[in-house]
Amino acid sequence: MDIRDTVLLNLRPEIITAIVNDSMSDEEIFQNKTIRPVVKLQNDILIQVFKHYIEKHKNVFYDLPIDKKLDYIENAIHKNMKFRNSIKGIIIGMFTTQEHNDYTKNSSSLNKRMMGIVKERLKSNVQLLAYEFSH
Repeated sequence: MDIRDTVLLNLRPEIITAIVNDSMSDEEIFQNKTIRPVVKLQNDILIQVFKHYIEKHKNVFYDLPIDKKLDYIENAIHKNMKFRNSIKGIIIGMFTTQEHNDYTKNSSSLNKRMMGIVKERLKSNVQLLAYEFSH
């Protein structure tokens, strides 16, 4: 393992609820050991990137009721490929070399898991996405 991989692993927060056991699929193990800690580590930049996305789309997000804000987050992640790819890059760039090798073996399934986790994280941080906090 090289220095970069060691540093990346040491940066990641521990997630107590991210359980790994032998009965889990490889994708679920990767999700709990890699994706969840990386997404948690990258939380602040993910929020900033989403705020920038909101600004680029004329700030309409800020005028929406809470249920529509949640739909907006969902649509941004599922329908805007440029935004989605940006999010993936923020996360994949924090993988170790071995994790990237593992990721490429089943990237389609892991991308779905990754986007689901990011979507839920943004939704749970919707208060931080209020207009008064964004400026």
